[in-house]
Amino acid sequence: MTQTAERPGTTGSPAERTDAWLAAFEEALTARDVDRAAGMFAATSFWRDLIAFTWNITTVEGTDGVRDLLTATLDRTDPRGFRTTEEPTEADGTTTAWIEFETAVGRGRGMLRLQEGGTKAFTLLTTLYELKGHEEPLRERRPMGAEHGANRERTTWRERREQEEAELGYTTQPYVLVVGGGQGGIALGARLRQLGVPALVIDKHARPGDQWRSRYKSLCLHDPVWYDHLPYLKFPDNWPVFSPKDKIGDWLESYVTVMEVPYWGSTVARSASYDESAGEWTVEVERDGQPLTLRPKQLVLATGMSGKPNVPRLPGQDVFRGEQHHSSAHPGPDEYKGKKVVVVGSNNSAFDICGALWEIGADVTMVQRTSTHIVKSDSLMEIGLGDLYSERALAAGVTTEKADLVFASIPYRIMHEFQIPLYEQMKERDADFYRRMADAGFWLDWGDDGSGLFMKYLRRGSGYYIDVGAADLVADGEVKLAHGQVDHLTEDSVVLEDGTELPADLVVYATGYGSMNGWAADLISQEVADKVGKVWGLGSDTTKDPGPWEGEQRNMWKPTQQEALWFHGGNLHQSRHYSLYLALQLKARYEDVPTPVYRLQEVHHTS
Repeated sequence: MTQTAERPGTTGSPAERTDAWLAAFEEALTARDVDRAAGMFAATSFWRDLIAFTWNITTVEGTDGVRDLLTATLDRTDPRGFRTTEEPTEADGTTTAWIEFETAVGRGRGMLRLQEGGTKAFTLLTTLYELKGHEEPLRERRPMGAEHGANRERTTWRERREQEEAELGYTTQPYVLVVGGGQGGIALGARLRQLGVPALVIDKHARPGDQWRSRYKSLCLHDPVWYDHLPYLKFPDNWPVFSPKDKIGDWLESYVTVMEVPYWGSTVARSASYDESAGEWTVEVERDGQPLTLRPKQLVLATGMSGKPNVPRLPGQDVFRGEQHHSSAHPGPDEYKGKKVVVVGSNNSAFDICGALWEIGADVTMVQRTSTHIVKSDSLMEIGLGDLYSERALAAGVTTEKADLVFASIPYRIMHEFQIPLYEQMKERDADFYRRMADAGFWLDWGDDGSGLFMKYLRRGSGYYIDVGAADLVADGEVKLAHGQVDHLTEDSVVLEDGTELPADLVVYATGYGSMNGWAADLISQEVADKVGKVWGLGSDTTKDPGPWEGEQRNMWKPTQQEALWFHGGNLHQSRHYSLYLALQLKARYEDVPTPVYRLQEVHHTS
């Protein structure tokens, strides 16, 4: 029986079934037959859109969700040209296909998974990667660089750069101001530069990369190099698997130079306010000690997804005679040889700091207040990341860009189902290690549903440690372990609620961070912070991620309830991948491309 575009069928090859489904889907969209298009999705199905249809980052579920999305967006999106870009594959009853398509204003790519014999979509990922008429100057569109011929008015590259640096922020205003010049702000600055959007990245530190250089000396990335590339410039093939902090700092500084990111160091944003009638921010900054007013149209807070440091307020902090500071301000271990140190906390920073202090001969006690998920680094690399981010993945043709889209194609609603088996493997592989930790009295967990580290990261951004060696110090008793909440401090000790007294010359509060909208409260107002609401989390109704279900990271990389205010950050993978969609949203607004937002982020929690 010949398959028609109207009725994709169960026979034929994966390619034939995919082509038939795409043809029928496009026919329904062209006819504006929303019901027919929605009916091509399974009862349990997910469509994740990264700005291509919705000018938002959102996921809809089931046929009703698809119907609602298309009803709101189809006419203006005018999608067409759906096609596969390589041979579809089939496994366990699911056909998987890489696709491309066009909209009225841009070009997109994504991934489609078909089930029920190829007749119904299970997951669909659609992403916009460029705007028509505003493409990046890549490959055949790259700039000439040299100007051939004779020209008495010639200006050199250096002269043009010097003029731009002299004018930007003074006689000309940036369209976008990015507050925060870590990896997130720098990646976004590079994207905006290539898109021709006048932007300025500012940071309180003197040089790009100082955010890393200023941290404790043992700090390194716990994610492997394949996961951590920045846009446009990948790390060299001989870059270390785990990057030391100072090496990352130097890389970021060189990246700013090579990618020509407009960047002001030694610049502090003091206040910001938005004039709705003018569509403009007034941002008071201090650059090298001199006050200056900037007036961008768009304001991006790239101050770190972890938000503001949570420093507990405890009785006795004012009488404690030793030193105390948050882990984000920890200078490193060198001054504390032979000292008694209490580290309050049991997650990544706590373990790193305890390990470094032990190495220089400090007497270290870790205070564990709640359970922690630990995964060994080599197990995470091999089992958790190896299929997407590794030399093995590259050899199989999975580039960084492909890996990012594969990861993005798995809806958050069901991602834990993919993660649980991986962490079961890790638990079995490292069973002896976990037994030793439990025997030492360490409180272990695997997340509320056993889905492990990455879901904890997405849901709450805390509660885990990627073990690069320090956990053995706890298992062996080299770093002492205490349990419970801190009740108060005395002149020379930390006292827990059960009365346990821990002598201390130094107290390190490795107590995590609050929501990013805390930065908005400081810079703009508490009113705006509450208007935007909590930043980060999925609404999974698990520990520290209250419901209702939202299905995407709250307020990240997408429009917020405060016009022209955006949040950007995350790990290096997220900074790389999502900076593209944030940059395209900003570019569209800069070029007056209509950007009606479908399902603007709702506010359920203010912090």
